[in-house]
Amino acid sequence: MLHQYLIAPGVVPPLDPGFRPASLACRAYERDARVPVRLALEQSDGSVFHVHTQVLPGAAEVESTNAYFLERLVKFLLWSYGGWRLWVDGPETLVQALQRHYREDATGKFDSEIIGERIYDHPIAVVHTRELPAAKSTTAPLGRHLQGCRIGFDLGGSDRKVAAVIDGQVVYSDETVWDPYFQADPQYHFDGIIDSLNKAKAHLPRVDAIGGSAAGVYVNNRVKVASLFRGVSKELFESRVKELFVELRRTWGGIPFDVVNDGEVTALAGSMALGANAVLGLSMGTSTAGGYVTPEGNITSWLNELAFTPVDYNPEAPRDEWSGDFGCGVQYFSQQAVGRLLGPAGIVVDPKLPLPEKLKHVQHLMAQGDLRARKIYETIGIYLGYAIAHFTSFYQLRHVLVLGRVTTGQGGDLILERAREVLATEFPELASQIAFHLPDEKERRHGQAIAAASLP
Repeated sequence: MLHQYLIAPGVVPPLDPGFRPASLACRAYERDARVPVRLALEQSDGSVFHVHTQVLPGAAEVESTNAYFLERLVKFLLWSYGGWRLWVDGPETLVQALQRHYREDATGKFDSEIIGERIYDHPIAVVHTRELPAAKSTTAPLGRHLQGCRIGFDLGGSDRKVAAVIDGQVVYSDETVWDPYFQADPQYHFDGIIDSLNKAKAHLPRVDAIGGSAAGVYVNNRVKVASLFRGVSKELFESRVKELFVELRRTWGGIPFDVVNDGEVTALAGSMALGANAVLGLSMGTSTAGGYVTPEGNITSWLNELAFTPVDYNPEAPRDEWSGDFGCGVQYFSQQAVGRLLGPAGIVVDPKLPLPEKLKHVQHLMAQGDLRARKIYETIGIYLGYAIAHFTSFYQLRHVLVLGRVTTGQGGDLILERAREVLATEFPELASQIAFHLPDEKERRHGQAIAAASLP
């Protein structure tokens, strides 16, 4: 029964005919669903987010399909909104299936460890109830402080960027290649960040504040979980990495020093550049970073870790090498996506070549008019259009800002062109509501740094 809801896209990715968009699958499933299910996702600070959905009527013949769609929905909620306790008002068999998933399945246990234990200090708990806790959440303004002499930095998986900013104007910027993912000694990360900060400091009369962005989850400058440190042992993570940015602040004399998720800074940079709100920022770099600015211009307590949100409902979809789960954003919107699509495109490179070098090769081919490279960008753009349609079920969107190394060069324009085509073809009601944006070269080089520098 599941396969009848795995709808083939009307705009087919040229290199992935097996792609089954979450947006189309959910739309088809929801037409037949009749049984209400209410969900409440609770965070450790007491914030609670409500989501109402429906499942198919019937018993045994639909149980596996209902369990599949409910788990994919909860997966998206966990990585986009965040939380550790899930309250479910719905059929008991579905609640039991979710409980088994987070207790027994490898991908469920990964989510429970990373989201539950590492971020919220509890393993994921699924509670069957008829009375949901009351919805409660807060939003807060982020950044936009430009006065004084500031340093902004961004830590990516293949490079680290830094800029010196005086009253909102960039007076110096630098980009340094590094390889943080599999470094076992966090001193490597510490020394690299200090090196970048010192380069910027040399171009300022003084340093009033430092703001930074990096992939991962940060609470009060403390690292909860971050792929940049995946090579560090659990013991060293606890003893050194968790307080790394607190240590950096002490090193710089205790001046205002804030670090947040790079996706949030991406969205903030977009909001500042566009002079608009209701912005989703999506950065396609070594991984996939997401951030969201509400229609009121604030950020939420949501995680927005879109690298792990399901966008392809085909059970045979590519699997993420870290979590082991299938169909998640990182395999569709990152350098990993480019590397994965090389084979289907017929582009042969040394498999040992690092992902950034594979991307450079594709960009070079694209600049030469190579049709194989063009198909890679077309495929990613089609992925993006269907994913954004799915995201609108969770985010109020007016603007989508897309950036990151994957979008550099002619390929970035093609990605947005194909994403717009998907909305116009399959979701015309969204095509007139959502605008896609690709930052110009100045915004690419400086927008993220200015936004990061404006945090404290």
